[in-house]
Amino acid sequence: MDRPGAVTMRGAPLTLTGNELKAGDAAPDFTAVDNGLAAASLSDFKGKTLIIASVPSLDTPVCEIETKKFNQEAGALGEGVRVLTISMDLPFAQKRWCAAEGVTNLTTLSDHRDASFGTAYGVLIKELRLLARAVFVVGKDGIVKHAQIVKEIGHEPDYEAALAAAKAAM
Repeated sequence: MDRPGAVTMRGAPLTLTGNELKAGDAAPDFTAVDNGLAAASLSDFKGKTLIIASVPSLDTPVCEIETKKFNQEAGALGEGVRVLTISMDLPFAQKRWCAAEGVTNLTTLSDHRDASFGTAYGVLIKELRLLARAVFVVGKDGIVKHAQIVKEIGHEPDYEAALAAAKAAM
């Protein structure tokens, strides 16, 4: 399902592919690639509360700010919460970026192969084959507790709302 105009980039409308997820929906499974080129899926994190942030590319200013913010917060959330950042960046680029920026408290996953996450979570930008900026909180029960697709890709998400939802779901 295509959703024309669901997000914008510098004011220009873009189309998202996939259904829009909302709080209360079951979190769909997906398969992405970790930094070691192994497949990773939602079920790999079963029993944990997840903050899943999708970003267009780690090598852009707003994505860098967001990922560093969630990395900082992840260190204080405890073992019951995992933070995932998913982009279309190649796993090699994600690994290099994390090492260069000292990002060690979250897990980066690449959706470049199949766009499985982007399609399942409704954040694949059709025109660019990148992921929209979005944050999902998934409880230990596999239910989406918080969902935010940032309307203007160049803006940061509502960190406080996502963190509050994660803490409430623990």
